[in-house]
Order: sequence, then C-alpha cells, then structure tokens
Amino acid sequence: MHPELSFEQAPPIDVPFRFFLTAPLFGIAAGVLLALAGGDMLASRWTPAALAGTHLLVVGFMLQAMCGALLQFVPVAAGGNIWRPRLVATIVHPLLIVATILLATAFLSQRPMLFIGAAHGFALALGLLGIVVGVALWHTPARGPTIVALRIALVALVVTLALGIALATGIARNAEWPLLALTDLHAAWGLGGWALVLLAGVSYFVVPMFQLTPAYPAWLARGLPLALLGLLVAWSVQFAIAENSGTQGFFVGGLGVSSLFAATTLHLQHRRRRKVGDTTLLFFRTAMLALLVIFVSVLAFLALPDLRLDPRAAVWLGMLALVGVFVSAINGMLYKIVPFLNWLHLQKLCGLQALPPTMHQMIPERSMRRQFQLHLAALILLLAAVWLPVLARPAGLLFAVSCAWLGWNLLGAVNVYLRFRNRIRAGVADHRS
Repeated sequence: MHPELSFEQAPPIDVPFRFFLTAPLFGIAAGVLLALAGGDMLASRWTPAALAGTHLLVVGFMLQAMCGALLQFVPVAAGGNIWRPRLVATIVHPLLIVATILLATAFLSQRPMLFIGAAHGFALALGLLGIVVGVALWHTPARGPTIVALRIALVALVVTLALGIALATGIARNAEWPLLALTDLHAAWGLGGWALVLLAGVSYFVVPMFQLTPAYPAWLARGLPLALLGLLVAWSVQFAIAENSGTQGFFVGGLGVSSLFAATTLHLQHRRRRKVGDTTLLFFRTAMLALLVIFVSVLAFLALPDLRLDPRAAVWLGMLALVGVFVSAINGMLYKIVPFLNWLHLQKLCGLQALPPTMHQMIPERSMRRQFQLHLAALILLLAAVWLPVLARPAGLLFAVSCAWLGWNLLGAVNVYLRFRNRIRAGVADHRS
C-alpha cells in the first residue's frame, strides 16, 4: 500500500517545527480580523475582509502546516532525498510569512504594490519548495498511491501558484480579465488539487498508522488523486474555451469524489482495532463529516435556486471547507506528528542511555480534548454566523482562542523535547568529564 518509512532520512526537527508553530498564529489573526470586522465580513466571499481572512487561513494556517508536513513526509514516507532541508526551510518559511502578511494587507487596503510584493514572495518561496520537493519525488525509487498523490498535489500547488500570481497581477493592474471565473479556478486547484490530494496522500499513511485502521482500498487510493486531477484539467480546459460556462458539473463531480474519500475514511475508523478514541480521531472525524456536509449543501443549493443565489451560500461552503475540513484535519495531524517527531528524535539522541517520554506525555490528552471542544464550538458558531451576523464577533474570538490553544499545546510539546534533550546532553557531558 505504501513504501517503508525511512526514519534515517528525517530532516532536523526544527525544519518542520518552524512551520507548525507559525500556522496557529495566522489562525489567531483570522479570528481577530472577524472579531473586528463583524458580520459584514461574512456577507459575501468578495468583501475585502473576507478575502483577507480567507487567505490568512489558506496561505497562513494551511500552507504553513502543509509545507512543514511535506518537508518531513517526503523523505520519511516517500523516500525522497530533500536537498539541504534546513536551508530550504530557512528561505521558504520567512518568505511565506511576509508574503501572507502582504497579501492580507493588500486585500484590506487595495494597494496594488502590496499585491505585486505578495506575488513575488509566493513565487520565490513556493518556486524553491516546488523544485526541491519535485526533484525528490521524481528521483525516489518508491512507488504506490501515496507517491502518485504527492506528485499530483505538487503539480496542483504549482498551478494554484500560477493562477494566484495572475490574479494578484490582474488586480494590481486593473486588467480586464475574467477575475471572478479565474478566482473559482484558482480555488478549485488550491483546495481540490493541492490541499485535498495532499491530505488524502498523507492519510493513506497516517490513518492506518496512528488510528490503527485497515488500509484504504487500493482502487480508492489510486483513483482519487487521478479523478480529481482529471476533473481539474477538464475544468481548466472549459475555462480556456468559455470562461466559467458549464463548470458546475466539474464542481459537483469533484465534491462527489471527495465525499467518497470522506465516507471511506469514516468507515475505516469505525473498523479500527483499538476502539478507544483520542482527540486526533475526533478532529479527523469532524473534517470528514464537514466534507460530507459540503456535498449535501451543494445538492441542496442546486435544488433551491433562491438559496444558491444568496451570496452567503458561498461563504457557508467556504467556512465548511477551510475551518471544518482543513483546519480540523491539520489540528488532528499536528497532535500526532509533533509528539511522534519529538519521540523519534529523542530516541535517536539518547540511544540506550535513557527512555524518552512517550507520545502521550508530550501533550496532555485533556488539554488536546478541551481544545477540540473549543474548536468544535467555534466551528458551529462560525457556521451560524454566516446566517446570523450578530454571532460573527464572538465566533471570531472563539476561533482565535482555539488557535492560540493549539499553539500553546504545540509549544508545550517543544518544551518537553528541549528539556529532555538538554538533560541527555548534560548527562553525556558529565559522563565524558
């Protein structure tokens, strides 16, 4: 089903951690922005505040976490040799931070030069990341559905980047381009191609490994990325021919394929060997249920034209996708990946001299569970705020606090790692003296 794990190729622990620890900060910023802007921000997907908040989540929270996961996952799970990962992370990480801040500020202020600056920042950061990771995935001897998913996700990231640069340039120069249709295509490649395919590819490993489920069916693991890629290519061809005409079928088809992935994941989790649930499982179930709700919502909107034409319908779908699916899944992934990396690196460092803390000791389960409850409450309030604007400010504050709690828990895990690492080094120094 997947290649063997190659822990000896793992990058230094600070490579993924700098991305993981930064992601919650942009979640906090998105929540604070909603708390300040209020219900007007959710009136339409096209308001400046909505566009800024969306990109704080997409290229702030999501992209940071996903880039960190990619730099860790490709060498360990895909057997790809990442060229100088610490140098790459040192360049890519700050560029992404600056570019995200510039882009969010550009949407709020509508200053053309900020859009251009953001486009250059993302081009440099993701261009370097795409080349390094692409070379690693091209030369890896590993084969299987996970490798296919990672390659397709990387291609989708490059297409998303190109479309994003075109949009930023078009906005800055007031170009007479079909910006609304181009935005839909940009979002489709970004969420359906890059984010969802990467989530699926990582899930092929993480769900059976950490949640003790059966493996994903081979037909689904192979077919899902290819089906989504085919639909996105068809959408792009249709766009080139007639802009956004006739693309509704591609959108619904992509959601149908995605729902199949969600339903299969929930079924596998139901069949897991260990029936005691943990917080990661709850986050992942929330993500999969949100993915199913998106599909049901779209079918309802198609059946009710008046509702479909309401600008808040698109905001509802966006909230489900960004916060419900991807923020939930990333929360759950981080709560498994960070403790596991801590344990792995500490075990390599101490050898037979001492036993490192267990993964359960890295972050207290009670703290993770309470943060999940807060995240779930924030998600429910955010969805309600789409239709009841008076709830927007408390929803934003609750989401900001949830992201802050996530960051606090991750920092706690890092402190556990640092304390034990320093103790090991002190013991080695005492032994040598």
